[in-house]
Amino acid sequence: MKILLAEDDSDMRRFLVKALQNAGYTVVSFDNGLSAYNRLREEPFELLLTDIVMPEMDGIELARRATELDPDIKVMFITGFAAVALNPDNQAPRQAKILSKPFHLKDLVNEVTRLLAA
Repeated sequence: MKILLAEDDSDMRRFLVKALQNAGYTVVSFDNGLSAYNRLREEPFELLLTDIVMPEMDGIELARRATELDPDIKVMFITGFAAVALNPDNQAPRQAKILSKPFHLKDLVNEVTRLLAA
């Protein structure tokens, strides 16, 4: 299973990549939404794991564009701003999962596993 991770905080990104790789996932990571979107246009991923607040393209715009490219891609937001993702005006994909920061890496891996199995 391939996961595309978009997270602008380098320490957080490194921890997430390591935890997901240790759980057996292939992870490709980027520090902004635009770079992540460009990669999505090149190859398919099973899951987009994205922060919401990022430079160049925020996670909600990235998720909207990702689901336009691939309606089957699963989306999970990792954010300290859950209310932003839940706001219906922003047009985030309805089926997206939201994991609020702070969270334990074990919880992240469990949520990713559950989402990919659904």
